[in-house]
Amino acid sequence: MVDTHKPAETAILVAVITQKQTAEQTKEYLDELAFLAETSGVNTIQTFTQKLEHPDNRTFVGKGKLEEIQTFILDNPVDCVIFDDDLSPSQVRNLEDSFKDVKVLDRSLLILNIFSMRAQTAQSRVQVELAQYQYMYPRLTRMWSHLTSQKGGVGMRGPGEKELETDRRIVKDRIAFLKEKLAKIDKQSVTRRKERDRLARVALVGYTNVGKSTLMRTLAKADVFAENKLFATVDSTVRKVTLGNIPFLLTDTVGFIRKLPTMLIESFKSTLDEVREADILVHVVDVSHPNFEEQIEVVNSTLADIKAADKPMVLVFNKMDRFSPKASWTEKAELPEEDEVFEGGEEVLIPMAVQRKTALEYLKKTYLAQKADYVAFISAETGENVGELRELLYSLVKEKHFFIYPNWVNVPLTESAEEYGDGLAG
Repeated sequence: MVDTHKPAETAILVAVITQKQTAEQTKEYLDELAFLAETSGVNTIQTFTQKLEHPDNRTFVGKGKLEEIQTFILDNPVDCVIFDDDLSPSQVRNLEDSFKDVKVLDRSLLILNIFSMRAQTAQSRVQVELAQYQYMYPRLTRMWSHLTSQKGGVGMRGPGEKELETDRRIVKDRIAFLKEKLAKIDKQSVTRRKERDRLARVALVGYTNVGKSTLMRTLAKADVFAENKLFATVDSTVRKVTLGNIPFLLTDTVGFIRKLPTMLIESFKSTLDEVREADILVHVVDVSHPNFEEQIEVVNSTLADIKAADKPMVLVFNKMDRFSPKASWTEKAELPEEDEVFEGGEEVLIPMAVQRKTALEYLKKTYLAQKADYVAFISAETGENVGELRELLYSLVKEKHFFIYPNWVNVPLTESAEEYGDGLAG
């Protein structure tokens, strides 16, 4: 028997702490970068940070830190070095010279790699390939660095320059071809979306890995792929859902992330059109994440960039089953049996039932409940409080539906719940 299993690649992560980014933020960003690497099938074995006013123009980090990384690479099996910011072509070239046979990746290239792994439809594959070529084009020069010794001047143009020009032409032609192909697919997508204009359209948006696909499965009762990894969903998924007797279309869209590569936003224009053309947005937030408020800002900023921030929005705080309230939130909590306890924020044991009820009641009284006109606290995984979200969606979708069909016979959600079980039919 021959073991053909390919061992996972190993990586070290590098980030710079600047005046605009604290040490705590940098640690959080590196944790996210490690999760991105894990999603790509790469194991992180070490992280390096350095405090600088701004990244070094030549090697991103300073000379001393660069030598420290080189020493670690010599002493350990490292396949790639991943930086938490975009690198310029010259930085990549200098770093590759410093690290020899070790691959150098930046955040954008890592995200592009994940998208290429996740893309399933013809449209998303073209979108990702276009983004990859747009990323590659300004970085082609480093591919021919071994030929830079060729002299320039009249009659002295070397083969390196010819190869580079050939590569540039091939890449430019490929970009043009992919843009043309994507334009045709976009026209087909526009036609399909126009056919849906007779139904209200709801789009799930949010940071990556906040549970949008799980919520889609819960609401639409559909077999939608969901996984605890970043960018589990790259392709948009549309399902027809009926609440009461009101049908509407529910769309699961690609997740957003901090520093989402610009070329991806441009390439995924038609996919993001699902968000732009939706009547209602459901912004899903992982309330158990320590920096969920920053994630909310990232999503809101991206929605503003794609001109979709002015739509009616339901802010859904998801993963209540993983949210742990502090013990101080309960004035009275009897000590439970050992198998019913959890460790609270202040090392005090609180019954699980009290934990859930207390967390929900507490959150409803905090500023989070005022962050949007429509707010819900749920767990898509366990179904906790999803009924409240359904009622909220029903009221919003009904308003849009009756605008399209003024003579529609209305059946209240509470009445139809007896007929449909939980008020939902897929």
